[in-house]
Amino acid sequence: MCGIVGYIGKKDTTKFILDGLKELEYRGYDSTGMALLNDEKIDVFKALGKLTNLVDKIENATLDTYPIGIGHTRWATHGKPTELNAHPHLGEYSYVVHNGIIENYKEIKDELISKGIKFLSQTDTEVIVHLFEDFNNRLNDTVEAFKNTINRLKGAFSILLISKADPTKIFFFKNGSPLIVAQGNEEGEVMFASSDAPLIGLAKKVVYLEDGVGGVSSAQDIEFFSENYSWNTLPTSKQFAQKDGFRFFMEKEIYEQSDVVSDCMIGRIQDNSINFDEISPELLDGINEIKICACGTSYHAGLTSSYLFERLAKIKCNVEIASEFRYKEPLLTKDTLFIVISQSGETADTLEALKMAKKAGLKSVVVCNVDNSSMTRVADFTILTRAGIEKGVASTKAFSTQTVVLWMLALYFAKINSSISSELLQSEIKALREVPKSLIVEDRIHEKTKRLSKRYLHGHGFFFIGRDVFFPLALEGALKLKEISYLHAEGYPSGEMKHGPIALADPELFTIALMPQNLLYDKIKSNVEELSARDSTICSISSLEFELCDDFIKIQETNHYMLEFFEMLVVLQLFSMEISIRLGNDVDMPRNLAKSVTVE
Repeated sequence: MCGIVGYIGKKDTTKFILDGLKELEYRGYDSTGMALLNDEKIDVFKALGKLTNLVDKIENATLDTYPIGIGHTRWATHGKPTELNAHPHLGEYSYVVHNGIIENYKEIKDELISKGIKFLSQTDTEVIVHLFEDFNNRLNDTVEAFKNTINRLKGAFSILLISKADPTKIFFFKNGSPLIVAQGNEEGEVMFASSDAPLIGLAKKVVYLEDGVGGVSSAQDIEFFSENYSWNTLPTSKQFAQKDGFRFFMEKEIYEQSDVVSDCMIGRIQDNSINFDEISPELLDGINEIKICACGTSYHAGLTSSYLFERLAKIKCNVEIASEFRYKEPLLTKDTLFIVISQSGETADTLEALKMAKKAGLKSVVVCNVDNSSMTRVADFTILTRAGIEKGVASTKAFSTQTVVLWMLALYFAKINSSISSELLQSEIKALREVPKSLIVEDRIHEKTKRLSKRYLHGHGFFFIGRDVFFPLALEGALKLKEISYLHAEGYPSGEMKHGPIALADPELFTIALMPQNLLYDKIKSNVEELSARDSTICSISSLEFELCDDFIKIQETNHYMLEFFEMLVVLQLFSMEISIRLGNDVDMPRNLAKSVTVE
């Protein structure tokens, strides 16, 4: 979710960089930085936390005139959020900013260290600038050095690099992570950004770089290393740019899930094992039980993980709704690990529950998307989900990243407890690696939910039903529909239908049946048949066709139920969104709701 900006020209470079970074704040970040270059020197400024901290540093500095600058907002992946790990990263005479992942950074880093090159940060980014200088020191040709550098790198990344060895140029490259090159409105002005928003009003002609395309730019000339590029016109709306062309932020965030889950797993799946730098194996010393506390969507993620903690780690796990937990006079014993989950880290009920646990002397962990939030300051340990800013009030990517973090945590605990075989651990990790693919939105799926949505605008309510981990997914599906469509919906364990709810079944009751091939399929099929026999309208989501359903949304066949879980999650999110759109509702800002619930 990091952001990049760059500038060559006669205007105030510092102002352009700061304004551009401000436009990219919506993407999410934990540190900021910029490097400013003129013929004589490079000045660098970095700050942890919000952009205002960087502004304060710059306002207190004496600045020269700089025709060239690059800036960055970082969301930590390799290395903790610190000023040292913030971009830009330096060599002896060059600086680089980078979005994405250098997959072979360890191999390159070891090679460079063997040559006597010293590294200051924990990041994968720093290898880029040292590799560039290593090539340039041998070739004495910055363009060839940059070409050699990008040829060595593997992964999905975008790069801006400046160097005192060629102080009138910015080197750029894009592979997998977005990067835009723009001609400014004034002659002799070139701009770079990872999103349209920083460029609107300042440039009209842009190149949206394709993968594998890079080049070098001076103020007067942009040289591309390949012919695979074309000039386009910028949109005029900054909000449209922030939405990347999607109709709503919620839609954009549904589509982002594959990428943010990849970010969430970076550095945590290593050499076919699970690793969390944020915690240590000693966390489980003396622990016999896990208690999870959360609200809303985060509660559903916790409930999902409770199946995984017990199934994989063999630790008893209870899940509490935070607003209820606070007033039930709970029994809190020191053999309990207390885990709270919150997108914002500010949810009032969850925060107070965490304080209760701390007061009782329990070890505590927060799974959160916002560093330096209230919960991260109170809890003993913090695991960040790295989902980036979520503007849609109805949570999407926060849920998927929370669930993935908790699944990884269950495997991490399972390994510590020796409760999982090596074969099963490798099978689970293999499935985890496939989750980003399961979250890719297929055109056929989106079109199917769009077509079906017009048939589900009436009736007296919805049942979302599932078993095992698909029960909390049913709860989440029902919540999404309620939040943005204002239609009545309930999530149930499918086996509970005959214990009362089935009395509501008739043709105007819509049942959304989650029917995974790899987990209790025959059991839930039997439950759905009971509803069908009472004339409920059935929409089945499965990889297996079900002859009694009225509508069928087919997901891909997989060999793991959690991959089915994430595919069904995307379907449920799209389905709720398309119904809401047909009803004419404001998808991003549903009535009566707020993004961060900071009151009881």
